[in-house]
Amino acid sequence: MTTRRRVLAAAAGAIATVSLLAACGQDASGGAEDGATGTVTYFTFSAAPDHLKDLDAIKAEFEKQNPGITVQVQTAAYDDYFTKLQTAIAGGTAPDTFELNYENFVTYARAGALLPLDEPAKADKDYDANRLYPKAREAFQFKGKLYAVPSTFSDVVLFYNKKLFDAAGVAYPTADWTWADERAAAEKLTDKAKGIYGDYQPVTFHEFYKALAQNGGSFLSADGKKATFNDAKGLESAQWLLSKPGTVQPTVAEIGGKADYDTALFTSGKLAMWHNGIWQIAKLASTPGLDFDIVTEPGNTGKANAVFMNATAVSAKTKKATAAWKWARFLGTSQTAVETRLASNWELPAVNDQAAFDTYLKQTPPANRKAVFDALADIALPPVLDAQQSKMQDIVTQALEKAASGQASPQAALDEAAAAVTALIK
Repeated sequence: MTTRRRVLAAAAGAIATVSLLAACGQDASGGAEDGATGTVTYFTFSAAPDHLKDLDAIKAEFEKQNPGITVQVQTAAYDDYFTKLQTAIAGGTAPDTFELNYENFVTYARAGALLPLDEPAKADKDYDANRLYPKAREAFQFKGKLYAVPSTFSDVVLFYNKKLFDAAGVAYPTADWTWADERAAAEKLTDKAKGIYGDYQPVTFHEFYKALAQNGGSFLSADGKKATFNDAKGLESAQWLLSKPGTVQPTVAEIGGKADYDTALFTSGKLAMWHNGIWQIAKLASTPGLDFDIVTEPGNTGKANAVFMNATAVSAKTKKATAAWKWARFLGTSQTAVETRLASNWELPAVNDQAAFDTYLKQTPPANRKAVFDALADIALPPVLDAQQSKMQDIVTQALEKAASGQASPQAALDEAAAAVTALIK
């Protein structure tokens, strides 16, 4: 799943918030029935299409350990997932359990669409809160209550093609690289006559907020009431992204709207460096003849790494609260889920389990899997505007696209976007 697709999906996730609120009403902190058996429906985006067999293995073990509970899996492509979830909730047909990402979690929790999980957690002798990665557990709390069980996390790293570096006589990237180092290498590695590009980083909201953090800037003011990404640091960050298309990476026109263009470019050996998430590892590791490795992304004034977190929530309207909780807990903390995810490179389980991660680190390729965990030392979570997330992301991405196409100067585009985002807050 490319970063571009994650942006599209996040944009779909918070649309029609008014209808969500209308459908759910007030907080449903005690409204669910306590069904302990029966069929539990589960709606997911991360399993399809590459990890359905892995999910089936987790499901089979859960049903073995929990006689009387059957899990019915429903999937959707990431780009369609949140629209379908929104429709189901608004129509009163919400699945018992469903996957949520960090960016959309608060909107659903505030709308009363999620069941508070503290009570079923206390009643579950098999649940250990310390089993969960603390930052992930905190991320899925709302007003001091747990509303979803963290299941996975993933982060963005710099993938690089070792053969292309060797052929160009360029030293491999290191964790100490800066933007300047990346730019210099990308220029040497680009050979348009052969269709080879040195770098690829989408010019989007997600890449911009991260670049801003790498440059010591702030997306919002300290009180959260004003967009500040149009200052000098924001301009420099935007210019860093905008300097790549047409020079060391293809232009939007050259890509021509082709889905997963960057993936195809890297797997075909025509891209030297690629900013993308660790969810790409499984595909790349199975690509014949591809010799690649990873490193934490370069920064400018400092390091900052995008981290994505997913969790399993329980519908406030479920009639099988106990069974649904058990499934959510199993997906997030069971040894079966942990081992299955690690073995299949299905992102990373959000648990405190160094022994399990030691096993993951021994897998190759890539050789430098340690970079996955090194990135967690400098996390840059996306800015979140409750009920306005999709609009905010669209505003920023569209502004960057205007600057990239020459319709506006970078400063003018950022000024316009900052004013629009500030208006959303107010």
